[in-house]
Amino acid sequence: MTADEPVADLAKRRGLFFPADEAYGGAAGFYAYGPRGADLKRRIEESWRRRFVVREGHELVDSPTVIPEPVFEASGHLDGFDDALIACPECDAHHRADHLVEDAGVVADAEDLRPAALEDLVAEHDVRCPTCGERLAGQPVEAFDLMFETRAGPGDGRPAYLRPETAQGTLVEFPRLKTYARNQLPFGVAQIGRGYRNEINPRKAIVRVRELTMAELQQFYDPERAAPPLSAVADVPLRLLPVERQDEDADGDVDEDDAREPIETTVAEAVDRDVVANPWLAYYLGVARAWLDRVGVDPDRLRFRQHREDELAHYAVECWDAEAEVSVGPTSEDADRETADEEWIELAGIADREDHDLANHAAHSNDDFTLFREYDEPRHVERPTVDPDMSEIGPRFGERADAVVDALERLAVEDPDAFETEADAADGDDAVTIEVDGEPHEIPAEWVNVRVAERIERGEHVRPHVVEPAFGVDRVLYATVVHSLRRDEVDGDPRTVLSLPPEIAPTPVAVFPLTDDNAERARDLVDRLRRRGVDAAYDDSGSIGRRYRRQDEVGTPVCVTLDERTPADDAATLRDRDSTEQVRVPLDDVPDLVSRLRAGETTFDSLRAD
Repeated sequence: MTADEPVADLAKRRGLFFPADEAYGGAAGFYAYGPRGADLKRRIEESWRRRFVVREGHELVDSPTVIPEPVFEASGHLDGFDDALIACPECDAHHRADHLVEDAGVVADAEDLRPAALEDLVAEHDVRCPTCGERLAGQPVEAFDLMFETRAGPGDGRPAYLRPETAQGTLVEFPRLKTYARNQLPFGVAQIGRGYRNEINPRKAIVRVRELTMAELQQFYDPERAAPPLSAVADVPLRLLPVERQDEDADGDVDEDDAREPIETTVAEAVDRDVVANPWLAYYLGVARAWLDRVGVDPDRLRFRQHREDELAHYAVECWDAEAEVSVGPTSEDADRETADEEWIELAGIADREDHDLANHAAHSNDDFTLFREYDEPRHVERPTVDPDMSEIGPRFGERADAVVDALERLAVEDPDAFETEADAADGDDAVTIEVDGEPHEIPAEWVNVRVAERIERGEHVRPHVVEPAFGVDRVLYATVVHSLRRDEVDGDPRTVLSLPPEIAPTPVAVFPLTDDNAERARDLVDRLRRRGVDAAYDDSGSIGRRYRRQDEVGTPVCVTLDERTPADDAATLRDRDSTEQVRVPLDDVPDLVSRLRAGETTFDSLRAD
């Protein structure tokens, strides 16, 4: 049995997730969520929204999943969003070359190696095709575009792509979003939605898929002013694996077997010791750590690993990945996890994007991606102003004359020294160089008439920086299931338990009538719970033990049993999933108690004490 099989078996049997479209043979990388899994996923998304949007005072938007090509030209995705592809010459199977090298035990992390380096490793270590066993030495490794291309409109249409992330759908709308924020920094805008990546080798169930759900926040801030509220997370513990703690072999690859242990620290200490350079990054590391703990990711199996320089995304200057260890080894509480091989997956990336995206969109569009920052006091400054000679510029540039003037005025503000003209190589005349619609033009200095004037300035336009916490919802769900899955015994009988936090459990409560004369009371209780917004399950099939086991496997925190005593005492038995302890309570109190147990406002210990 492979490490993933206990999870895959449970997921299929209990309706968490399973390969989609199996009636037609399925398609790799596409998964469907069953009734329990859809509920679990929705609750994780809602928990993320409460913590990263509501509690932070941010806003939530929803942008299209099909985005025009120019957006990705500006963002840089068209030039650098790909994986390393190698094809088998015998069976024509296609594989990710970095995965083959990793699976062969050559290096632990080959994702960021260049194609030439991967080709050398494949040949040197005689890496073979996992499908047919053919040697792959000598086969080229090529860059494979991960974005799904499409067309918008009839005929040839307009080139577009299914978005690989939600971020660009937020960033490109900044000129409008800033007005909703009343042009005040800092502010944050989040999205929860689908993304699409044409993975070469989807694998490990919902961990690496072609259609995924992301929860991403773009935190806009002024790098010269507002600081994050670090005091709110100052004492949150972090396990950090910075670059200098990632041992590298001769090829510059991280060898996970020899990697040194993470630094055990806190958010405040990480900032004070300059382990995390950007305080906004440190703040969201703390928020992410606390939230992942809340939704069931084991903090002892969680770390934050800093990206090395050679693996940073094209838009990032610093990034830390939240990584969870998800090997499925012994699942009883007494078992030694050292017997399981460690496997880490990325759950989230928390990146410092600086102003990369906004600057690129400003350069490629006709919109303003800045905010006006007022000075504390008005300033008297000398600025060059342009008085263009339209009698010359107009005839020369025609319809583009206004664009030329705009370019000259922008240049006067952004780079006054540019008007310290040098002799033009062609004809010896002084000239000023500007760019209009991507085309350079030299404007004779006598047409520009630049003069310096004193004026009062009350502020300046600044381009915000962006810190982005980006979570893979499917991966968080997978890690939560792995970390919550355990086996134990009750009265000598084995059971499988999914110890999910009550907040995200797909079914908060199940109701069992043990006798026929309690069926109507049980259904009435279920109806009352559902009218209060509590998803309640009803089960009158099989022995009480079988009913408990079914609910334990899907993580139901509380079961309510109506037995032969209920008609006489109008009470029911509440049973705790994890401890299997039981307490007798009045039937009318059940809806309120279930809600309080789920919200963490009471515990079974306190109920027993009462």
